[in-house]
Amino acid sequence: MRTVLIVGAGFSGVACAVQLLRQAAAAPREALRILLLNRSPGMARGLAYGTSSAGHLLNIPASVMSALDDDPGHFLRYAQGRDSRIGGATFVPRKLYGDYLEWLLRQSEETAPPAVRLERIAAQAEALRVDAGGATVQLAGGATLRAERVVLAFGHFPSADPRVAEMGFYASARYQRDPWNSAQLDSLRPEEPALLLGSGLTAVDVALNLLQRNPVRRIEMVSRHGLLPQAHRSLALPSAAAGSTASGTLLPAIWGQAATVRDQLHGLRQHARALQAAGHDWRAALAALRPHTQAIWQAWDSTQRRRFLRHVQPYWDSHRHRMAPEVQQRLQAALDSGVLRVHAARLLGYSEDAESVRVHLQPRTGHADAARQGSASALALALRVARVVNCTGPAGPAACGNALVRQLLEDGLLHADTLGLGIEVGPGCAVRDAAGRCSRVLYYIGPWLKSDYWEAIAVPELRRFARQIAEDCLKEL
Repeated sequence: MRTVLIVGAGFSGVACAVQLLRQAAAAPREALRILLLNRSPGMARGLAYGTSSAGHLLNIPASVMSALDDDPGHFLRYAQGRDSRIGGATFVPRKLYGDYLEWLLRQSEETAPPAVRLERIAAQAEALRVDAGGATVQLAGGATLRAERVVLAFGHFPSADPRVAEMGFYASARYQRDPWNSAQLDSLRPEEPALLLGSGLTAVDVALNLLQRNPVRRIEMVSRHGLLPQAHRSLALPSAAAGSTASGTLLPAIWGQAATVRDQLHGLRQHARALQAAGHDWRAALAALRPHTQAIWQAWDSTQRRRFLRHVQPYWDSHRHRMAPEVQQRLQAALDSGVLRVHAARLLGYSEDAESVRVHLQPRTGHADAARQGSASALALALRVARVVNCTGPAGPAACGNALVRQLLEDGLLHADTLGLGIEVGPGCAVRDAAGRCSRVLYYIGPWLKSDYWEAIAVPELRRFARQIAEDCLKEL
């Protein structure tokens, strides 16, 4: 019997397991065992879909959230079976999507042939050794698992601690590194103010979660640019708005022969303005660009990539990773009432006493975007709060603090990219080692694909990688 081990049971891990089960059923082979390993018993939820709050909505409409690359309407049909009012443009609760992933995994397991078996294992992987026949994974407690192929589907790790002159505050009980630790959030009393490091989608979720407990709680957000996520349109964009230019000529139609980040950004902004002048929405420009972003990223050399990350990424993220209209309305109400303030500033450090912590900031003066979104006065250099929550985004390989990742990096089985975005992979998501060689045993799927593909953290991209990994595993086995 051949064995494929999947480490991680969030979306990426479950999508791989589903693809292995479905593809094995479509083309029966010898006996296959699929091990789905997760550090907690809850499978198919991960950080994103483990919430039970009806107010936590997907950031993408239901019509594009299918977990199956060859059946784009799969999730929408499931959702409409649960609630007939759901349409393609609806932003449904994340809990519903977690239900869908659990159901899909169970259905795929039930329809697999008898020779194909799925086993769910709740344990922590601590080390992995590769040999000529496959890999051995050591679990916490001493047990081991053996497999011919291993898919690393780690998902997101908590944010790294932001650098300040004195790092000692990060050991304080007033600091929360993991924004999804609900027990820590629950320990904050309703009247206590909080400061959120970051102003992206995670910070928005945490802010609304805290305001649900107390609508008048004071909440501060701080990020270098003070940019909040833009909102999706309430209705799906007309197909004509995205443009119908053939893929071979779309990019020249937008920015001519521009090859630098600066000139391409200028061309994209002009294209967005032209769409608006024709009665369309600016979001259509990004919708048209999305199928090509991986190719654009791969065409840039390291200099252009660094320029993008330094100068463009904050604005790209706020426009590309948008929030549901209903979420934006709740957030705007908090901004308008003054209970939520957004600061464009640099974090300098902390001073803590028995009652609170004072967070010291260097404001980014004259920043019009931040001011329009409710930024506090540039004169405010310090903020007194009861809790600091890190919402700056998931950590990269070097800073994630995971024992398995650290061992794989130290042994040269994984190789982190020079920009700190993720790990390097080859065709089919086969992991590259420190010498640049593609592994015959290890695959990776998840947010660290950004280093090679950039656009690699959303369901439409991850489901395609999952299908490809399953195809390669079964072909090799």
